[in-house]
Amino acid sequence: MMDSIQRFFSDFMAGGGDAERPAHSLELAVAALLFEVARADYHLDTSEVALLRDLLQQRFALGESELEELMQLARQEAESAVDHYQFVSLVKEHFDYDQRCELVRMMWSLSLVDGEQHHLEEHRIRRLAELLHVSHSDFIRAKLRVQEGFSR
Repeated sequence: MMDSIQRFFSDFMAGGGDAERPAHSLELAVAALLFEVARADYHLDTSEVALLRDLLQQRFALGESELEELMQLARQEAESAVDHYQFVSLVKEHFDYDQRCELVRMMWSLSLVDGEQHHLEEHRIRRLAELLHVSHSDFIRAKLRVQEGFSR
């Protein structure tokens, strides 16, 4: 498992992580954080997996094989990570505040897409938002925005 993750990082780092587009490891960090939210309630619903794929595809414009590999590696990382420091640090380094707020909104979308509001998912999003230095008011604003979108 670690070999495939290291190979994934190495392949994209070797491709030259230019200043406009950080190395693919940022994509893995975002995917792993989102996967962590989706599985926080110990149930990974098919609607959550489908939305996660859509969110990653829209955010990073990946090819199908890249998306599949990213999904697989993100799942492995989320299931085996002891903490999220490496992912959060990378996101904070490369995302501005508005992008971090958008990531929190994506987390809320994953949490609510299955029609359930589970306290474990909310707790995970709250903790990740704090680590990402997203204010509580923006955390709540993101939640309300997603809830409003789902109620339509």
